[in-house]
Amino acid sequence: MSMNLSGKRILVIGLGRTGVATARFLLDKGARVMIADEKPVSELGDAADVFTGLVDVELGIRQDDTDVLSRTDMIVPSPGVPPFNTLLVEGLRMGIPILSELELASGYLKKPAIAITGTNGKTTTTSLLGRILEHCGKKVFVGGNIGNPLISYVNGRQEDDYAVIEVSSFQLQWVRNFHPFIAMLLNVSCDHADYHGSFEEYRSVKERIFARQGEGDLAILNADDPVSTDLSKGLSAEHVSFFSSSQRLKDGMFIDGEFLRYRSAGQDEKYPIRSIGLKGAHNLENVMSAVLAARMCGCSPVEIIDVLEGFTGIPHRIEFAGAVDGVEYYNDSKGTNVDAVHRALESFPGPVVLLMGGRYKGGDFGILAEIIREKVKMLIVFGEAGREIDSIIGGITRTEIAGNLKNAVNMARGNSSSGDIVLLSPGCSSFDEFKNYEERGNVFKDMVGQMGRQKGQGTWANSLH
Repeated sequence: MSMNLSGKRILVIGLGRTGVATARFLLDKGARVMIADEKPVSELGDAADVFTGLVDVELGIRQDDTDVLSRTDMIVPSPGVPPFNTLLVEGLRMGIPILSELELASGYLKKPAIAITGTNGKTTTTSLLGRILEHCGKKVFVGGNIGNPLISYVNGRQEDDYAVIEVSSFQLQWVRNFHPFIAMLLNVSCDHADYHGSFEEYRSVKERIFARQGEGDLAILNADDPVSTDLSKGLSAEHVSFFSSSQRLKDGMFIDGEFLRYRSAGQDEKYPIRSIGLKGAHNLENVMSAVLAARMCGCSPVEIIDVLEGFTGIPHRIEFAGAVDGVEYYNDSKGTNVDAVHRALESFPGPVVLLMGGRYKGGDFGILAEIIREKVKMLIVFGEAGREIDSIIGGITRTEIAGNLKNAVNMARGNSSSGDIVLLSPGCSSFDEFKNYEERGNVFKDMVGQMGRQKGQGTWANSLH
């Protein structure tokens, strides 16, 4: 439900891409906008320049300046601003309404929303589903936590049939009325414990994606995830579908030999696994969830298979970066948690030279022990979390500590031989050395490309970004 924002004094916390889009939206609706950021205005660059000098904008508010709350009607935190942020904590105490950008935007959304969340796989699934719907003749907005923020879309003409939205736990933290027509929870493993405080709270936040569903809506869940199985008993969505990698389901989608099999209401369809462009067992789960949503939207099996054959993935997610001297390099910079590293290692037979590190954000590195023992010939750790990773799993295989990503890549090159895989799958955020995982992945790809050019070899993939 949209609201009258004219004249409202609204505090936007964080002036990243989503913060800028939110501030612009609020100004268009006649609000008076106050902007807080951990950086001073002099370091915000173009983001601050957009609003400098505007009468209805106040810049330069510190993230601990609680005095501003006495004249604040609403707070909109950007994704990534933790709930223990001083302004949020004090705002909650004072009873000031707090809305995420997702919640704010959804009140103005005129088209059916398809929302995808999960610890891993949501970007791939969102992109794949968007591609399938487009191939089926639908007009689709694809964005949210990837690409364009939803708040930018709702400020436009909204001429699409569906809005396919990747949704993070950060965005779900502050939703009340967000109501997707199709909502899917791909998986839940320990991630962002540093942000949410505990795994239980993280899980609870993820489950909010289903809270407002009802008649005519579809909830899609992972039958192999105990959290999702328990959750399904209390859902209000009219339709609930499951996918599974290990069970034969009477209703839903599952792996059946060389096929993905879909059974529902008398329908029985098979999708040949050999024709799926995405590689890795974990990606079959992403494919199944996308197919379940696409069938709900009226796409035919033939149309879906056409897209599955040509869709090979997204940048920074087990992305081939190049081959030099018979060694293949893969960029999995988006693998920022332990479960993602495990899934990436499952995609390769070995031997793997594994690069892990960055800024630790929670999770048990110990669960990687068995698969590292099986597939990893050498572990190279780097960044802030390097020594901590080494202390937990460093004795399982030969392990070296590199100060940064550049040193890690050079070390990997010197210790790999033809037939090896060098895999950057950090298991950590990038914020100790880079502004985001994209920058980290691009640096990795540039280094691989430079190796190839130096060797005069043409199989690198440095043009992918």
